[in-house]
Amino acid sequence: MSDRSPRHDADDEPAGVPLGDLTLLSSAPLSSEIQASGLESSETESSDAESVGGAAGDDAGQTADEPAAAAETSSEFSVESLLDDLERVTKERDGYLDDTRRVAAEFANFRRQNDKRQIEVIEQAGAALAERLLPVLDACDGALSHGSADVEPIYNMLIATLEKSGLSVLRPLGEPFDPNRHEAVIHEEGDGDGPHVAEVLRTGYVWNGRVLRPALVKVRD
Repeated sequence: MSDRSPRHDADDEPAGVPLGDLTLLSSAPLSSEIQASGLESSETESSDAESVGGAAGDDAGQTADEPAAAAETSSEFSVESLLDDLERVTKERDGYLDDTRRVAAEFANFRRQNDKRQIEVIEQAGAALAERLLPVLDACDGALSHGSADVEPIYNMLIATLEKSGLSVLRPLGEPFDPNRHEAVIHEEGDGDGPHVAEVLRTGYVWNGRVLRPALVKVRD
């Protein structure tokens, strides 16, 4: 019996493999298990790579979309800014145009008033000069009425010069009586044809339509 037991143990052990190594071999993974685990790790790595690639693609898409969105937003802001600037500049232009028109109208009104004032000043100055010359004209009239013919050329030249500037002589003999241009100092009865000038006692003068001095007349009714 003793010889049989040792041989049985020897037969149970694999040839050339120590007993301690049998434990290691029994715990070592089989080749099929190694292949299965390799396939699982490959699938896991590929899925991880795909997820990483998808995430990277999404990030890349988002990164590519961000500049486009930013450009669109900036373009919208720039258009709105341009429209606001255009409206502001238009309002400023309209304000400047209104100010220019108002200033032009005021200047035109001032120029008209100034021209009118200058004309009035010139007329008043001429009327004042002619009014100062009335005594000289009256003296010439008196001399002529007394037969002094030598005064007539001077008188005629003086009257002609003043008439060019706006003087008019009032000698209304035989004309209807006009209280605005004639001053009646004598009235006498007539044929009933209406009041008219029967005699001019003193010559009257008009300067540019304004009566400097009415003519002194005798009126016959």
